[in-house]
Amino acid sequence: MLLRTNFMQQSINGVQIGKGSVAFQGVKLSVHCFVVDGVLIDTGSKSLEHEFKPFFKQQDLDQVVITHFHEDHTGCAAFLQNELQLPIYMNDIMLDYCKKKPDYPMYRKLFWGKRNPFHANAMGSTFSSRNAIWDVIHTPGHAIDHLAFLNRETGQLFTGDLYCQEKTKVALREESIPTIMDSLKKVLTYDFGDVFCCHAGFLKDGRVALKRKLDYLIELQSKTINLYEDGLTTQQICNQLFPKKYPITYFSLGEWGASHIINSIIREYRKATE
Repeated sequence: MLLRTNFMQQSINGVQIGKGSVAFQGVKLSVHCFVVDGVLIDTGSKSLEHEFKPFFKQQDLDQVVITHFHEDHTGCAAFLQNELQLPIYMNDIMLDYCKKKPDYPMYRKLFWGKRNPFHANAMGSTFSSRNAIWDVIHTPGHAIDHLAFLNRETGQLFTGDLYCQEKTKVALREESIPTIMDSLKKVLTYDFGDVFCCHAGFLKDGRVALKRKLDYLIELQSKTINLYEDGLTTQQICNQLFPKKYPITYFSLGEWGASHIINSIIREYRKATE
């Protein structure tokens, strides 16, 4: 059961990008890290530490900022802290969790490795780099502690896992689609140009891409509520809106699935109408 790994790097508009990929039995997952103005945004996974280390060492880094606690974004944090002596900053919600050995399913350990504990500092509503002030934007939905970072000087927006792909087909059990919609609406109120996503990479016409995702989710929410009001069950709604079955649902033993999208929409709808 050997993983196949790959690494690429490029530079776009002054942002140094490292992209690591992990493949196993036909499933390929990728994650990006970004460096700009002495700031490293996210750390990649432990399973890709060997590939990311040379990239980190060639950068001129002052600090590390984390979009959220998931292991594909924090897997190399311990290396960066212990060997490169870099301070790490993230939302305070998951600080204690990151100090301990993490608890997540075996399939995620297979792909992303076993993250080592690290100690991060809490972020405020802004932070400073060498030449810029950054806005720290709380954007929950995918994760409770999720943040996006906006460089006021360059207008570059780093969205973590807020985007990932335009048309969401599966979600984690704990994700909330209505909350993600609220987070998309929030970031769209900011003045930004380039958009960088930790899984999709650089988004051409980033504002348009984020707006398309929001529009897709708004339409999906409307369809779901209409079918729910017509008396359909979650599974019946899933079968109608997401007839294709995705391997990640079986591979993750149901932690990822289309039903979580439907359930999160119905759950919020019930709250709003009670």
